[in-house]
Amino acid sequence: MFTGIIESIATVVSLKNKGNNLYIRCKSSITNELKIDQSLSHNGVCLTVVKIDGDIYDVTAIKETLEKSNLNGIEIGDKVNLERSMKLGDRIDGHIIQGHVDQTAKCINIIEENGSWMFTFEYKSSENITVEKGSVCVNGVSLTVVNSKDCSFSVAIIPYTYNNTNFHTFEIGMTVNIEFDILGKYISRMAFMDF
Repeated sequence: MFTGIIESIATVVSLKNKGNNLYIRCKSSITNELKIDQSLSHNGVCLTVVKIDGDIYDVTAIKETLEKSNLNGIEIGDKVNLERSMKLGDRIDGHIIQGHVDQTAKCINIIEENGSWMFTFEYKSSENITVEKGSVCVNGVSLTVVNSKDCSFSVAIIPYTYNNTNFHTFEIGMTVNIEFDILGKYISRMAFMDF
């Protein structure tokens, strides 16, 4: 489980396809604190650390992960949001995030608002929903929904988040990972079930 509060940004240093898997090597400022077999969120995707070499660590993304996330389009040099899993008893400064990306979305608008930014995203599946002032996870970042519509929503980004996550690299047309609020997913599922 994660909270959506980004700890660090990693840089992708190597990518290798083998079978249906993508082997990703990253460099980060927290690598020396990681352990083999540890869960680590990459743009909101929970991946397992499988190797550590100095300030470089390795993770593997399998076919299912690549089909549901933007990791299938990452390139060497890309910046990736990182968060280690939460500890029991810690404060949850964001919201409960599983690290299981539901789908991707496209950034369709960016507006600078005199010191903050408004980002708008569009997604395809109508079985996932957002609600006004509800929670959503974009590239691993816990955010509050504004302008909730069918298959689109906006988020307001403060300067700290803009500068300390990969939001400062976003451009219109960019693909991002979305994890919808777990409570909303259960309610949506129940609404379509026959009792």
